[in-house]
Amino acid sequence: MAVIVAQNNTAALAAQGATSTVPIVCTVGGDPIQMGLVASFNRTGVVIQTAELMGKRLEFLHELLPTATVVAVLVNPTNPSAMASETSNLQDAARALGLELRILQASTPNEIEAAFETLVGYRAAGLVVSADTFFTNRRSQITALAADHAVPAIYVVRFFPAAGGLMSYGPDYADSYRQMGLYTGKILNGASPADLPVQQMVKVELVINFNTAKALGLTVPPSILARADEVIE
Repeated sequence: MAVIVAQNNTAALAAQGATSTVPIVCTVGGDPIQMGLVASFNRTGVVIQTAELMGKRLEFLHELLPTATVVAVLVNPTNPSAMASETSNLQDAARALGLELRILQASTPNEIEAAFETLVGYRAAGLVVSADTFFTNRRSQITALAADHAVPAIYVVRFFPAAGGLMSYGPDYADSYRQMGLYTGKILNGASPADLPVQQMVKVELVINFNTAKALGLTVPPSILARADEVIE
C-alpha cells in the first residue's frame, strides 16, 4: 500500500494506529500536534482546519441576533482536544462581544435531544455547533431539533444548511479534498511525506439557508448577505 487517505479526525487516528510505515494524508478539524498525529507542522502531509473559526461563527450569530445576551455551544466530550481548543476560542470571543456562553455536551443521539432541552432552559438565543464528525453525521437530527425549538444555529460546514440548518461558516471541503488529492498524487509520484508540510486551509465559505431564516422569523442583515458565498432558497 502506497498511501492512506483519511477525511476526518477519527479516520486519521485509526489509520495511524494501524500502520507506522504507510504515509497518511488526511483532513483534521483540530490541532494535529495535540492529537498526536504529527510532531511538528513541517514534517508531514496533513491538511487541517483550525478552531480559530469558532470566534468568527459567534460574531456572525451575534450580528444576526444583536440583542442576544446568552448563547450556547454544542460540543462532543469524547473529542477532548478539539473541545478544549474550540471552547477556549469561543469563550474569548463571547467575552469580547459581551455574551454569556453556555456549554452543552453530547456524544449520543439521546444526549443531543437532552442538550436542546437544556438549551431552552438556559434561554439561549442562539447555538454554535462545534466541528465534530459525530455532529455532521447527525445533522438531520440537529437541524430538525433547532427548527422544532426555533433556535438559530450556526454550523461548521454547508452540509448543515443544505439539510435545513440556518447558516454555516467554515472550510470549503471541496477545496480541502483537492488539496488531499494533490498531496496524495505527490506521494504516489515519489515525494517524501517528510518534505510535505502541514497545510492550513485558508479558503472558507459562508452559507445561509434563507428559507430557514424566514421560518425562524429572522431578517438576515444585508451586511451578512453581502458576505455570503451561497444563499439557499
